[in-house]
Parts: sequence; C-alpha cells; structure tokens
Amino acid sequence: MNRRSVSMKDVAALAGVSVGTVSNVINCPERVSDVTRERVGVAIDKLGWVPNETARQLRVGRSRAVGLIVMDVANPFFADVALGVEDALYEHGFSVYIGNSDQQTDREAMLIRHFEQHQVRGVILAPIAGVNEHAQVLRHRGIPVVMVDRSSDDDFCSVGVDDVEGGRLAAAHLLERGHRRLAFVGGPSVLAQVRDRRDGAESAVQDYGGTLLAISTPTLAVEPGKAAAGEIASMPDAERPTAVFAANDLLAIGLLQGLVAAGLRVPGDIALIGYDDIEFAAAAAVPLSSVRQPRRALGQRAAAMLLDEIAAGETGAAHRHEVVRMVPVLVPRASTASPR
Repeated sequence: MNRRSVSMKDVAALAGVSVGTVSNVINCPERVSDVTRERVGVAIDKLGWVPNETARQLRVGRSRAVGLIVMDVANPFFADVALGVEDALYEHGFSVYIGNSDQQTDREAMLIRHFEQHQVRGVILAPIAGVNEHAQVLRHRGIPVVMVDRSSDDDFCSVGVDDVEGGRLAAAHLLERGHRRLAFVGGPSVLAQVRDRRDGAESAVQDYGGTLLAISTPTLAVEPGKAAAGEIASMPDAERPTAVFAANDLLAIGLLQGLVAAGLRVPGDIALIGYDDIEFAAAAAVPLSSVRQPRRALGQRAAAMLLDEIAAGETGAAHRHEVVRMVPVLVPRASTASPR
C-alpha cells in the first residue's frame, strides 16, 4: 500500500478497532487501555501511517506544541534553558517550537503572533523589555504565557535569577581582590537583566569604595565585547580600569580576545569576570570567572509552570501565578586576580 494513501480507517481495520479508538490513541491516549494502544501502535508502524498534525489541530482545536521565544538562540545560555524546557515538556507529550527574537521587539511580537496562529498550547517567553502588549493579548485569548530569565511583577508566572544580587557578587569579588577602578560592559539598557546586573555592581562599589565605568554595547555577543576591549585598551594607564565585569560570558570572551590582542594580560593587567557560566567560560584560554545561573533549571521550572497553567485552564481548576527568583552563584577562576 502506498504510504501516502494510508488513512486512519486502514489503521483501525488492521488493529480491529474503531476509527474513534485510533483517534483516542493519538489525541487522548489516557482514555485507551495499554493493550489497545499497543495494537494500534503496531498497526501504525506496519502501515507507516503518519498522522496529519495540522488536520488534527483543526479538528480538536489544540496542538501538542509549546512556543519558546529566546533573545539569542546562538547564546549557549538560552540553549541550556531550551534543553530544560524540552526535558520537562517531553515527559508530557509536548514538542517545543523555538523562536529567536534576536533582541528585537518587533521580531518578538511577530513570533508571538506566529505561535498564536499555529494554535500552540502555551508560550514561554524570555522578554526583551518586560511584558509586552502582544503577550497580554495572547493570554486574554486563552493561551498561557510564562516568563523565563525574568521575574515579572505583572500578572504572569515567571522564573528568573536575582540579577541585582548577581551583579553585586561579581563586583564585590573584584573589589575584594583589591581592584578599585572597575568597568561594567553591558548590552542595551532596554534589557532589564543588564540594568539589574549594573545596579548590583554599582551597589557593591558604593559599599567598598571605588569607581565604575559603564560601557554600553549594542548586543550581548562576542564581537561587541572585542570592540569594548579596544576602547578599554586605548585608555591611558592611569585611567584604565584594572578589572572588568561583563554582563554575560559571550561579552567576556570577546573582551578576553580583544584585550589579549591589544597586548594586555588577563589577569595581570586587567581582571575579567563574566555572567551565566556557560561551558565556554571554563574552557577559555584563560578560564573565566563568572556568575552561574541555573540555566537548565530555569527552563524546567518555566515549563512546569506552563503545564500547570494549561491544566488549570482546561479543567477549570484554580491557578495562582508564581514569581520565582533563583539565586546566582559566584564561580571564581583564573581570570580574576589582584591588581599589579
């Protein structure tokens, strides 16, 4: 039999069950006995039948997919968050569609609309500038939205890390090593994570004494880090910071490359600390100190929140929005040391 001509009726006939039973095996397996599910599964495998997911969604009005929108799909931090989301959702039979906003608010809005059109059961969003109106509309239309990598004060479930505390940890570590001229290299100030990390660093500088030079970058990536390194390297010795706190590890890797290329030693001339503690931080030519976020756990918790909200919406059960703020951890390595 031609695989393309195989239908649900053929599967039902081979398995000796009704078409409705095959439908239940596909859409509501909990309603069917283990024996029947196995018989239908054997028939599906033998015939090579592939259910039409688009048609199924139109028929039942819902999908088994969840949308995940991250700010930079190339950033290993978000790759680990996505793995955590998939870990939690896979056990419940959901697939994950991943969209990359690329730190652009219009693209973020487009992805939200795109996921709504594809009738996803829910959306996990790493927001660029807080909760936007498109996320509000999505929720009002019955599609739950959970914020990840950002603890929201709005009426949404959210899970993030205390970035003010993380920024304070990073700067305090440098200050405790004796540094007093610090620089903070961060991405666009529209990102709340960047603002919070800078605020934490400023708080530590106020407590310990010293100065903090803020250098803005267009994105949180390696190349802007290299450019910032050039700016720092061009400063007179008496004014140049002796330590740099980068808002994420990709920036820190770019800074490390740029500073070394300019003839400056890390940590001999400039100490350097990043944020996120991605795998590449420890593997850098000079292992980078960093502030660790529980990346995979962030994704797992966001997915668990979304599943709970989906279930509540479908059963009419009470749902209480949660705001979870996880604790960052300092991970010191070779890139931070006392000034000369």
